[in-house]
Amino acid sequence: MFAEIILPVPLSGVFTYFAPPEMEAHIVSGSLVRVPFGKNHSYAGIVYRTLQEAPAHIETIKPIAELICSEPLVRPGQLQLWEWMAQYYFCSWGEVSRNVLPAIIRSKEKPPVRPQKRKAAEGSSGRQALHPLSDPQQTAYGQIVQSFREKDVCLLHGVTASGKTEIYTYLIRDTLRAGRQVLYLLPEIALTTQLTDRLKRFFGDSLCVFHSKISDRERVNIWNRLLTNDGYPVILGVRSSIFLPFSDLGLIIVDEEHEPGYKQHDPAPRYQARNTAIVLATQHGAKVVLGSATPSVESYYNAQTGKYSYVRLDKRFEDAELPTVVPVDVKELRRKKLMKSIFSPVLIEHMQDTLARGEQIILFQNRRGFAPSLVCKTCDWTPKCRFCDVSLTYHKNTKALTCHYCGRTYVIPKACPDCGDNGLNAIGYGTEKVEEEIHTLFPGVPVARLDTDTSKSRKSLEEIIKSFEAGETQILIGTQMISKGLDFENVRLVGILNADALMNHPDFRAHERAYQLMSQVAGRAGRRRTPGEVVLQTSHPEHPLIQSVLQQNYEAMYAMQMEERALFRYPPLFRLVEITLKHRDEAIVSAFAGEYAARLREKLGDRVVGPDRPAIGKVQNKYIRKILLKIELSAASTVWRELLEQVQRQVGDSAGFRNVAVQYDID
Repeated sequence: MFAEIILPVPLSGVFTYFAPPEMEAHIVSGSLVRVPFGKNHSYAGIVYRTLQEAPAHIETIKPIAELICSEPLVRPGQLQLWEWMAQYYFCSWGEVSRNVLPAIIRSKEKPPVRPQKRKAAEGSSGRQALHPLSDPQQTAYGQIVQSFREKDVCLLHGVTASGKTEIYTYLIRDTLRAGRQVLYLLPEIALTTQLTDRLKRFFGDSLCVFHSKISDRERVNIWNRLLTNDGYPVILGVRSSIFLPFSDLGLIIVDEEHEPGYKQHDPAPRYQARNTAIVLATQHGAKVVLGSATPSVESYYNAQTGKYSYVRLDKRFEDAELPTVVPVDVKELRRKKLMKSIFSPVLIEHMQDTLARGEQIILFQNRRGFAPSLVCKTCDWTPKCRFCDVSLTYHKNTKALTCHYCGRTYVIPKACPDCGDNGLNAIGYGTEKVEEEIHTLFPGVPVARLDTDTSKSRKSLEEIIKSFEAGETQILIGTQMISKGLDFENVRLVGILNADALMNHPDFRAHERAYQLMSQVAGRAGRRRTPGEVVLQTSHPEHPLIQSVLQQNYEAMYAMQMEERALFRYPPLFRLVEITLKHRDEAIVSAFAGEYAARLREKLGDRVVGPDRPAIGKVQNKYIRKILLKIELSAASTVWRELLEQVQRQVGDSAGFRNVAVQYDID
């Protein structure tokens, strides 16, 4: 008997081995085996399928060295999803399995892990009945249920604090009554902290939380329970949850579906969890709800063109008013010399009033650290990472300079190494600097900071959120982490400190993303009966995007974006393929990129853009070049995929080019 094995290596296809006679009866699809690979290596791999007929080149086929686990570790449907992902996202099966299975494989290679008894969730013995829906919520819920008779995917476009979560709970209840499973996806671990408590009240120990900060032991136990059908009917988790061994999914909820956190950039597979969830749902015959107050342009386009059904929820829960957004022209204030600090006089006045009423404040600055960079006041020298082509961020708390690309830290120089001057000025500001100025303005007021520096552990993250939720902290300063669906009932004021910085990124989605961030963080204010206020600091209050935020006009933003994307051939009207090339020698990667692009251009013409040196041209000592393909949606994917493989082989086999790393990022 022969077996095709999926190995955790970045090489295409599966690898064939033969099973020794004593193993034949025990090896099935999904079994875990150890096999020799190359001259001196061995790997644990998953059996894709067994073969009775001898393949070609039988004399070169090696035997399976060890049967680690005969019981299947994955379901057939999971293998189908891996196959789709490898084909669609242009990576190997091994790269998919390496992303999915490491903890599971490690657990099988060690002494067996005893299954933990499932703990009864707090309050699970007496679960509450679900809260009654308001009239607008009931209407939206009914429309979603009705839409599922015709379409499998529904976009729920509900303003912030409209009560989308309550609608989800009713849909979850319906699915559980039908005896099927639910996957509730979130883009951010921070959201699971708050949402878990809410859902546990209704679903008790039927609910399980799955994300990157749980231990390997917890991860393995959840996997094994789902695999043996002794699992949890409801999984609440981040993007990696789509890989769990579900037996019968009936519903997938993708909350905050617009969030870029659903996209994995490294390592491969570079997948979009929202889109992959829809494929997973199709395999199970499940329904999908995409929920957002600021939908992605792609999802809204799919709803407008009839691919998805569409349900709109315009009113906040209990008729709470949307916050009032007050623009502040900081350029004019600086001209009049009235901008004395990070905070405008208008924002300071609003903060004083809010604190006097005993209410809470959120301040949004989408940069962590104290300052984005230090600059010599004499010669303009800026410290940069030795391994990445990027300025170092100044972190005052740790008294260090940090590269936010490779994570290396550097000692702050006492003097400029170029001119010898000992005056280095901090340029710009991050969340640390905001916190310092708040302590100066409002001494004694409890302040917390929520960014990746302060929430490195699961415990610290939960403590920050629960402290603010309980009112122990009055001012919360944060990056984009605070924009993602958190619900605090006593927040009256939100300050957006630097709206312009959000728009000035070299990315065609920059304006869409800026609108979403500003609208979402604004939506944290006044979520109950007391109206909220948002102070938006900008140098360009007349900018069309800023105007759409002030008017809370999603449709205006969408119309602007679609006009631009049609003109410049971007999604959702075209498909993007980004090809990233890396090598330690800049001349080699530059020559490879030029040859690669030239050969592609022979077949694809002006669909090929580049090669270009990106804004960050070196990361971890490897030089980078990028090529972008803009391909019509109607183009057969098999044709251009085969062309990419062909050109990569032709160029990559040339002398001197064999060690150039090639990465593909689809969509």
